[in-house]
Amino acid sequence: MPSSKNSPKKKTSTKKPTEDKKAYSMPLALLGSWRNRVRNLLSRRPHRSFRRTYRRDYVRSLKLPGYWSFTGQVHKLLWQNKKLFGLLVFTYAALTAILVGLASQEIYEELSDSLFSAGENAITGDLGMVGNAFVLLGSGAVGALNQAPTESQQIFAAILGLMAWLTTVWLLRALMAGGKPKLRDGLYNAAAPFLSTLLVSFVVVLQLLPVALAAIGFSAASATGLFDGGVEAMVFWVGAGMLGMLSLYWITSSLIALVVITLPGMYPLQALRTAGDLVVGRRIRILLRIAWMLLLVAVAWVVVVVPVILFDSWLKSLWSAVAWLPIVPVTMLGMASLTVLWGAAYIYILYRKVVDDDAAPA
Repeated sequence: MPSSKNSPKKKTSTKKPTEDKKAYSMPLALLGSWRNRVRNLLSRRPHRSFRRTYRRDYVRSLKLPGYWSFTGQVHKLLWQNKKLFGLLVFTYAALTAILVGLASQEIYEELSDSLFSAGENAITGDLGMVGNAFVLLGSGAVGALNQAPTESQQIFAAILGLMAWLTTVWLLRALMAGGKPKLRDGLYNAAAPFLSTLLVSFVVVLQLLPVALAAIGFSAASATGLFDGGVEAMVFWVGAGMLGMLSLYWITSSLIALVVITLPGMYPLQALRTAGDLVVGRRIRILLRIAWMLLLVAVAWVVVVVPVILFDSWLKSLWSAVAWLPIVPVTMLGMASLTVLWGAAYIYILYRKVVDDDAAPA
């Protein structure tokens, strides 16, 4: 009989195949990574869902100058470099006129003729004429004076708007760092984070959807006579107000993220998280500053554009040979370019003030 000692023994392996290990460990790794992210987020944010947040837990310092003082700082920085930023405004306005186009002079003339029946009263301060000028200003602000833009014009408008924002931020960062940049440097170097800025801008658009839903609901309610009833109107305005507050809550940090994303090596989600950490405990104060900026922009448009509309109507009523001059469309284009520049500068300097006060929530 053959000896059992000499017979080869079969080893029974108790180890699982490597593929099974990987398939089993991947979900656990993803779950662990997700838990770590949630834990880190909760450690940075004092708020908890369905729980009252006490003031002692979220109070956070934010040392900012007064409204007028801060506005003066923005104006001073831009005025000290008026040649540089003037060239930027001119370049942006010229490219917009070439690639996107001006407001339609024909549409403006038709609407103006239907509103202004007596051009000689434009300078005498007739309240009706001033009201008509405000109607024209509102029509231009919402784009009612523009012909239906093509798809290429919409793409060009978005690209130019983002490039104006990025160039302004790049130039301001270089100036505040003590450099002496040229417009050429800004135009060539500012486009590096273009794709990531576009993605953050898309997030901002999504965050404005509640306001869009409120606007659609307002149009539907006006058409169906919903506002005739007191209770129905109250319910609608309460719902619309809550939707508006939701959008404002979201975009407060996203506007800061549009500046954070311009930092080298920054990714969109990382920029949104960083901006959220910066505004936590300060959201209302930052939102009030942004509301102040929008108020100043609206006042500037009224102060500049309304007198131009009245002057345009008076001039063309006296001298019909200059009726073809697009005085108002050019003025609106210039104001739009200045608005983009000034808004970008305001938000960037506000971001710098927030970063300088790096206090954590209490």
